[in-house]
Amino acid sequence: MFKTYFKLAYRNIIKDKAYSIINITGLAIGIASSILIFLWVQNELSYDKFHKNANQIYRITNDFGNSKSAANSAGMPAGLKAEMPTIRNTVRLGLSTATLLQTGAKKFEEKRVFYADPSFMDVFSYPLVKGDRTTALKQQDAVLITQEMATKYFGNEDPIGKVIRKDNQENVVVTGVLANIPANSDLQFDFILPMASLAKTFDDLKNNTWDNFNLYDYVQLDRSFDPSTPNLLRLEKQIDQIFQKHSPGTKASFQLQPLTKIHLAPERLGDLPGHGNAQYVNIFFIIAILILVVACINFMNLATARSARRAKEIGLRKVAGAVRGQLILQFLSESVFISFLSLLLALVIVHLFLPGFNELANRKLTIDVSDAKLWLSLIGIALLTGLISGSYPALFLSGFNPVKVLKGNVKSMGGNLLFRNALVVIQFMVSIVLLVGTGVIYNQLKYIKDRSPGFEKANLLYIPMTGDIWNKQQAFKDALTQNPLTSDFAITSDLPTNLGGWTISVGWDGKDPHSQISIPVMAVNEDFVHAFRMKLLNGRSFSRAFKTDSNNYMINEKMAGIMGLNANTAVGKPLTLWGNKGTIVGVVKDFNFKPIQQAIEPLVMPFNKMGGFAVVRTQPGKTNATIKALTTISRDLNPAYPFKFNFLDQDLANLYKGEQQMGNIFNLFAILGIFISCLGLYGLSAFMAEQRTKEVGVRKVLGASVLNLVYLLSSGITRLILIAIAIAVPLSRYLVNSWLAGFAYHIDVSWLVFFTASLAALSIALLTVSYESVKAAIVNPIKSLRTE
Repeated sequence: MFKTYFKLAYRNIIKDKAYSIINITGLAIGIASSILIFLWVQNELSYDKFHKNANQIYRITNDFGNSKSAANSAGMPAGLKAEMPTIRNTVRLGLSTATLLQTGAKKFEEKRVFYADPSFMDVFSYPLVKGDRTTALKQQDAVLITQEMATKYFGNEDPIGKVIRKDNQENVVVTGVLANIPANSDLQFDFILPMASLAKTFDDLKNNTWDNFNLYDYVQLDRSFDPSTPNLLRLEKQIDQIFQKHSPGTKASFQLQPLTKIHLAPERLGDLPGHGNAQYVNIFFIIAILILVVACINFMNLATARSARRAKEIGLRKVAGAVRGQLILQFLSESVFISFLSLLLALVIVHLFLPGFNELANRKLTIDVSDAKLWLSLIGIALLTGLISGSYPALFLSGFNPVKVLKGNVKSMGGNLLFRNALVVIQFMVSIVLLVGTGVIYNQLKYIKDRSPGFEKANLLYIPMTGDIWNKQQAFKDALTQNPLTSDFAITSDLPTNLGGWTISVGWDGKDPHSQISIPVMAVNEDFVHAFRMKLLNGRSFSRAFKTDSNNYMINEKMAGIMGLNANTAVGKPLTLWGNKGTIVGVVKDFNFKPIQQAIEPLVMPFNKMGGFAVVRTQPGKTNATIKALTTISRDLNPAYPFKFNFLDQDLANLYKGEQQMGNIFNLFAILGIFISCLGLYGLSAFMAEQRTKEVGVRKVLGASVLNLVYLLSSGITRLILIAIAIAVPLSRYLVNSWLAGFAYHIDVSWLVFFTASLAALSIALLTVSYESVKAAIVNPIKSLRTE
């Protein structure tokens, strides 16, 4: 029986090639779009699940004052393990900003370097392809490297036992080679050094400090522990109590964050690059379902449009004894057959476009042909799509009255007009929401790009003061000053792009002694305001003319407000930072030193005595010459280190890379969704024109013009689109405002966005319908009425 049904389906596909191509292509694009999105969503949800102990590993995070931090203290893990039997193991990780590594003539400055306790190899399951897991991190001069780094430094040689020179000061020995770190790991690193080597210079490790949060702390709980919410809350409360014993008077609360939830959890201060966004996962998952729904609606409309052509077949089959159940099964079999053909085409589309999609999404998504679960999911999608999309045509076509059909009276049978109209409304409601989303995302990203952060971000390049420059700071500053290409510079402890340093150790007159406010700190020198083209609201910048400025401070407007002052009254007031008393000498206008998702925070700027970054403002048209000048200065003062530089505006742009990628993906699937909707609308317009062929012929005989007939045939669709607009506008307004609420600074959504999206949807719909309408209107009426 099914063999016969599929044979009939194949013959019908061959018989009407144009219909079949449109139908299969529409479904294939919808399924391919959904597969790509589901691959992306699956990847986002799979982070860190490859670890053997993934369900028992938790990161300890903290809420400290008004700060939510991912970092923690050096002393806490061992202290907790000693008092909490539930904790089976702990590991601390420290991140190195930049490390110079050298083998022979090969010299590189590496940024993906971690320090870790020996227990790192027990807690985490990163495969070690060479070396001994139990001893790899136990010797102080050890280093673990990934396979990629082994090839980079040693080529085809066995790296075990090989020596790498670190920071021109000490040698480290390769004790193990790790497999390349999976892309879906929250921790991305190339080198692991023992925590013991960092302890030689890091006071927090020497003193087992509890109240400085500079490391990442992980705990592995016992397998018998029930990770239900009440039990986790009980453990977190116990951690708070233990912390109070070691650091009395410090207000902080701690959380146990599951390892597998870190990637999509709300971002915390100190989270590693590449952090995900749960909101985007939800948005794209919904888009995938909507595109699949639109594709199914498209199939329904196209099948309905073809109903008149199959009416006599159905009538004859009923007369020959076929019952409605058999006809329903036949049409569902046909739709499932077409759905599986569409799935095959969709897989070809995915294979062809996956590299481009990976580039767009900055991912390394693949289809694992050996994954049985994946194939079952794809078969399930195809089967479900076929059943859903074929359900209405099957019920509608199988319900034809054979007597009326064989008399040629297809139109009188009608069909569920309300249902068909609802399908069109849903399709274009989705299309309008996608169009509005596209417009709002584009405008918000343009707003981010064009918005001034409070300083002139263009033409600013920076170089880190690493290596020998650290010990030759005065010579470095003199060299920059003497060259006219580099003389406009400032020295800052951190970059004002995503400032991470903060403290609660700030005091001023009238401050509540019980309050614990986390205040960011960025040390700057005398040239900061000028080099960044900051606006000074009151007072002055640091000056070489005032020797006491080394103990004074500058603040921003927000800090003045926190102190109960304003720009006019704050200058001259005392301020204490880390126990160092000084005076506020200037107040700068608020500027963004974190992504604009976050509101501007209070900022204290002490005088820079430590170095950090040299930020140089280049002259227009002389950027390359400036880079050459900096290269010469770096080679003279810092010959052992490779010259590195970056542009501040590029760093700012990288902060919104996730939003940019989301916008690009959203635009792509918005276009595909609208295209599929138009295919469905084309099907419906063909159905309407086919049912009204004789009416059109009569009207032409009576003198109706082509314009009158086009209006007649398209007016019904226009009403449906207007209903879709009425539903989509408030819905899209709610959705885009929910998305924009995640930004502290965002655009105000203008009515023009909704008007433009609605007009675009209406225009696209009318253009789609007009083809069949005009074709029907220009048919010779004799041909239309020849059967009468």
